[in-house]
Amino acid sequence: MPASHDTPAHTGRRAASTAGDDLADRSGPAPRTTIVIATRNRAEELLRTLREQRTAFPRTPVVVVDNGSDADLRLLVEPEFPDVEVVRSPRNLGAVARNLGVLRARTPYIAFSDDDSWWEPGALAEAERVLDDHPAVALVAGRTLVGADGAPDPVTDLMRDSALPRTHPMPGPPVLGFTACAAVVRRRAFAEAGGFSRLLFFVAEEKLLSYDLAAKGWDLCYVSSVVAHHHPSPHRPPSDWRRTLELRNNALIAWMRRPVRVALGEARELAAAARHDRVARRALLAAVRRLPSALLRRRRLPARVEDMIRLLEG
Repeated sequence: MPASHDTPAHTGRRAASTAGDDLADRSGPAPRTTIVIATRNRAEELLRTLREQRTAFPRTPVVVVDNGSDADLRLLVEPEFPDVEVVRSPRNLGAVARNLGVLRARTPYIAFSDDDSWWEPGALAEAERVLDDHPAVALVAGRTLVGADGAPDPVTDLMRDSALPRTHPMPGPPVLGFTACAAVVRRRAFAEAGGFSRLLFFVAEEKLLSYDLAAKGWDLCYVSSVVAHHHPSPHRPPSDWRRTLELRNNALIAWMRRPVRVALGEARELAAAARHDRVARRALLAAVRRLPSALLRRRRLPARVEDMIRLLEG
């Protein structure tokens, strides 16, 4: 995975393999899923999430990646959760921080969480059952319930009503995208696809990973019985920042994976928007700066995956 070049400065006092051995020695079968959480400067939210996860999944290994926080989160996490491994990155790696957590895991499945989200009791067992029964499925995209009232995230409706046809038996609608805080992935497939992209940093990283998993021949499915809860933190980046990265990264993904005519069309649209929109202007300049790196990573998708994308776009 790309993150193998990023070596964390510190790790928690218990290595993942040791934690896995300890858990396996307890009664019952050894856990088969590791929860990976990337966090940065949101200690209060992280501790709440860890409490929720520990209540629902007392034996499930958890790896927290401290993504360049100002303070060392180990000092807060270890007293209350001594069995949680904390991997400290010396700098903010964006979505690639999750790759570090996956590298520490020793289980066949990985459940991603954000520091303000957690899995509903029973969700991981259901995801394991789906992945066990369907060896061609790389990723289970779960149903996300938002806030105290548990309103469904609109993205889940899009996945539930996916226009992609089921060409063979699947546990749910086939998808070509997911929300990272509500996804359980097969570790082997994640490694084959290269994990989350360092070039994108953050935002739309799920889209590129979905394309790459599908290009490797894996299925991605939405399964409504796998449920995650998301209580969005009030400490979030400005919306303009996120929109800038979304516009930039969508343009870069087109150059990395789509036909040239599609990439040129994306570029023209972004350039047209940049004439009157300062966010689009910043995104265009940022995309131009990263374009040489994107072209070095260019790898055309198979025709069947491109057809899936066109069907969803249409």
